[in-house]
Amino acid sequence: MKVPFNKPFGSGRELEYIQEALANRHLSGDGIFTRRCSAWLEQSTGAAKALLTHSCTGALEMAALLAGIEPGDEVIMPSFTFASTANAFVLRGGVPVFVDIEERTLNIDVAEIRSAITDKTKAVVPVHYAGVGCDMDEIMEIAAEGGLLVIEDAAQGVLAHYRGKPLGGIGHLGALSFHETKNLMCGEGGALLVNDRSLVERAEIIREKGTNRSKFFRGEVDKYTWVDIGSSYLPSELAAAFLWAQCQQAEEITKHRLAVWEQYHEAFADLERTGRVRRPVVPRDRKGNAHLYYLLLADAAERDRVLEALKNVGVNAVFHYVPLHSSPAGRRFGRVAGTLATTETVAGRLIRLPLWVGMAAEEIDFVVASVRKALAV
Repeated sequence: MKVPFNKPFGSGRELEYIQEALANRHLSGDGIFTRRCSAWLEQSTGAAKALLTHSCTGALEMAALLAGIEPGDEVIMPSFTFASTANAFVLRGGVPVFVDIEERTLNIDVAEIRSAITDKTKAVVPVHYAGVGCDMDEIMEIAAEGGLLVIEDAAQGVLAHYRGKPLGGIGHLGALSFHETKNLMCGEGGALLVNDRSLVERAEIIREKGTNRSKFFRGEVDKYTWVDIGSSYLPSELAAAFLWAQCQQAEEITKHRLAVWEQYHEAFADLERTGRVRRPVVPRDRKGNAHLYYLLLADAAERDRVLEALKNVGVNAVFHYVPLHSSPAGRRFGRVAGTLATTETVAGRLIRLPLWVGMAAEEIDFVVASVRKALAV
């Protein structure tokens, strides 16, 4: 049996909506499907404005522009994240300040945020790992005390919640991903959630190459022109049409992913009790979205051995981030605050298991049996 890490899910209406977009003769951004997706996101997250982008990377770059990041400004973030989290700010001359994660959720350690703040700190970027929310109440409190902007990297967080609040909709800004590997997807895509209403107008301008084109289309100005810096962050209407089919099935997609996640979680409970693995933790005040299922093994040597054993039987399990502070670009552009001991040990011990909508019971059972065999239990 071959079990891939991911299989992109199709709701069944993607081609229908793409054909409708073709019939509408509007293939560039901000057509009817873009507007439908944006409205759905605003309703789902409570954002003042949801702006579809060509990627979550693009949304983070917009956030850096909205934050007014200038050379030398510091932005606090976990090292255990994807390069885009840091790149967006480095492009503006900002300095990523890498801090440790907590061992329980693998999210940014709030205590480390406080100790990393300097007079150069401009923003904090919590990353909601695996669709489990960071401690946003305390993060927002710290930010308010220091006059800092909070930009949620909620790439993995669509339809997940922290104390009843949708991830991405809590900070001043939030970035979502609709990459092929995410719960809702359109191949490549993302969205910027603007939760601070004072940032909405400029966000629209930045997204439209620095022009006030959005105001022109609403009839608020008689012509549009270049008014600020910006770039082309819009997705095509074809991507939005595909995404709209996914949005319509979002609750069902999440339900099915959670079912697979729960089967894994139950299957490995005994291994956690005997100390062979550590399963994911979702605190009681948070609701996950089953973006991924991971196990923490004893050490890097065991992690590598298990991954190789799974590969040999056709199970495509994978590791995750190489911590940014240890990467060539991270050492060049960022700095470290604290020891990052948890980040370094977790990165070497973590494996992610196949998880997608439509996984057959036989496939799940095969993955579980293969992991257990690789661990010799």
